[in-house]
Amino acid sequence: MTVRYLVDTVWAIHYLNGRLETVNRLEELKEQGLGLSVVSLAELYKGIFYSSDPSKSEEGLDDFLHRVTVIGIDNESCKLFGKERGRLRAGGKTIGDFDLLIGVTAVHHNLTLLTNNRRHFEVIGGLSLESL
Repeated sequence: MTVRYLVDTVWAIHYLNGRLETVNRLEELKEQGLGLSVVSLAELYKGIFYSSDPSKSEEGLDDFLHRVTVIGIDNESCKLFGKERGRLRAGGKTIGDFDLLIGVTAVHHNLTLLTNNRRHFEVIGGLSLESL
């Protein structure tokens, strides 16, 4: 399946928590193809094992994973990460490594990043964003 959108960690959490606005938007976009960065997947697993009921939380994540394509980090994404990190650092801008990896994954694969944390991601060159 073709993927056109990359779901960020917060959108995935909102979906898993049943936030209606996020659930509805992802349902609208699912036919166009939804991706999830392996970085977001790691963050989601971290949350699962901090939760009060890891088994129940993991079941919800497993269901969500059937709706998305997990996208790994390849050499080109790593190269883009290095370029963007250098450009941002030279410009005095900062962004967390996980957010930058998620963002450059979207850029590398020409995906629109679904995020409500525009401030975190808008510093990344060439990144298309959609927020609720």
